Amino acid sequence: MTKSFEVTQELERMQEAPLITPTDLKAGATRDIAGAMNAILADVFGLYLKTKNFHWHLSGPHFRDYHLLFDEQGDQLFAMTDPIAERIRKVGGTTLRSIGHIARLQRVLDNDAPYVEPEDMLAELCEDNKTLAARLREAHGVCEQHEDIATTSLIEVWIDETERRTWFLFEAGRRKDSTGH
Repeated sequence: MTKSFEVTQELERMQEAPLITPTDLKAGATRDIAGAMNAILADVFGLYLKTKNFHWHLSGPHFRDYHLLFDEQGDQLFAMTDPIAERIRKVGGTTLRSIGHIARLQRVLDNDAPYVEPEDMLAELCEDNKTLAARLREAHGVCEQHEDIATTSLIEVWIDETERRTWFLFEAGRRKDSTGH
C-alpha cells in the first residue's frame, strides 16, 4: 500500500469514529464528569432563559433596576455555557445537542406564567441560583474525585459568581422589617 492510500484510509476511519477527544482520564471518569457537567449545562441554559424571560416581562416601579440586574445576570449565565460545553469535550465527553436534550436534563423549573410579580421573580431566581450553587458543589466533588483539576478550578469561579447573583437577588428583594429598616 502507498503512504497516500494509508493516510486516506486513516482519515476515512477517523471521520466515521465517534467524537472522541484524547485524554488521560479513564472512561468512567469521562462518563461521570460529562454527566455531571451536562446536567449543570442544562440547568444553566434553563436558568438563563428564565432570567431573560423575567427580564423581558418585568413591570413595576423598580423596572429599570431589576431589568438591568436580570440582563447582567443573564449575560453572566450565558457566558458560562461555552466553557462548560468545551470542558466536557476536552475530557472526552459529548455535550448537549438540542433544546429537547436540555429539557430532559435540566432541573431548574420553567416559569411560563403570563405574569409574575417582580418580588416573586427575585425570590424565584434567588432560590434557583442558590440551588445551582449547591449543584455546582456536587459537580465539583465528582471532578475532584477524578482529579480533574481544570474543571474544578472553573467550577470554583462559577460558584462564586452564582453566590454573587444569589446575594444581589436576595438584597434586591429584601423587604423592610417592622421597624422600618
